[in-house]
Amino acid sequence: MKRIVITGGSGFLGRALTDELLRAGYEIVWLGRNPETTRDVPSGVRVEKWDGRTAQGWGALADGAFAIVNLAGESIGIPPIPWTNERKRRIRDSRVNAGKAMVEAVRLARVKPRVVIQASGVGYYGARGEEIITEKNSAGDDFLGDVATQWEASSAQVEALGVRRAIIRTGLPLDKSDGVFPYLALPFRLFFGGPIGSGRQFIAWIHLADYVRAIQFLIENENARGVFNLTAPNPLTNADFGRALARVLHRPFWFPVPGFALKLALGEMAELLLLSGQRAVPERLLRAGFKFQFANADNALKDVLK
Repeated sequence: MKRIVITGGSGFLGRALTDELLRAGYEIVWLGRNPETTRDVPSGVRVEKWDGRTAQGWGALADGAFAIVNLAGESIGIPPIPWTNERKRRIRDSRVNAGKAMVEAVRLARVKPRVVIQASGVGYYGARGEEIITEKNSAGDDFLGDVATQWEASSAQVEALGVRRAIIRTGLPLDKSDGVFPYLALPFRLFFGGPIGSGRQFIAWIHLADYVRAIQFLIENENARGVFNLTAPNPLTNADFGRALARVLHRPFWFPVPGFALKLALGEMAELLLLSGQRAVPERLLRAGFKFQFANADNALKDVLK
C-alpha cells in the first residue's frame, strides 16, 4: 500500500483530503503535535508525533513514502480577530518551519518520496484588482505575499534532492461547516447579506471536492510539477458571489458591510482577506487535464449548502 504523509492532516482540509485518499486505497499518516489528543481520527489513519520544526521522531516515515503533503500552518483567518505582531510571527514561522522539517526528512530518506505537495495561497499575488492572474504572476509586496513566498521557498530544496514538487496556491475552499466560508455565509442566513466593502474585489473560490480531487490528481500525475492555482475557473467579484449565495439560500442581497468598519475592527486582516482579492484562474491545472466538477459558483454553492 502506498504511504502518504500529511502535515496538518487533522485540519478540515487535511481531513477532507484524507477521506479521498483512503477511498483511493492509500495508507495515510498524519503528523501531529499531540497524537494522543487528536480527535475523530479516521479508521486506518496513523497519527505520529512531530514538533513542527524538525524531522525528529517521524523522519523515517519519509523513507519510501509515495508522497508528502505539507498543509501545516497556523490559521490565517480563523478566529477572525486582528493580526497582532505575535500572531503574524506564528503564521509565518509555523509554515516555514514545517517546510524545513520536510526537507530534512527527505534528505535523510534512502528511498525518496515520489512527490511533495506544498501548500500556499492565492494571497501570494497580493491585491491585483480586475487583473486575471495565472501562475506566471509575481508575488505581492504585502504580508500575505511575503508569507506565501517564504512558505513556498521553505521546501524548495527537495527538488535538488530529486523529488518532484507541486505548489498549490489555494483560493477560498467552500465547505458548509468549516473554514472561512461559514463566516461569510452567516449574515446571509440571518437575512443581512450584502456586499463587503466596494464588492468589486474578486473571490477566487474552489469547492472542497475539487480541492481534494486536484491534490490527488497532482500526486498521481508524474508530469505535474511547479505552481498550480487551486481555484475554480470562474472567480467572481464579492458582490456577484454574494448574489449567488443569496439565490441559493433564498435570502435578500441588500445589507452592505462598510469597508472602514471592517478595517476598524480587524485592521490589516480585513484589508488583505476581505477588502482586496485575486482574480486567480487555474490555467496550469486545466492545461494538465484536470476536470472540475464544480466550475460554476451557483452549482458549487447548491451542493455545499444542500
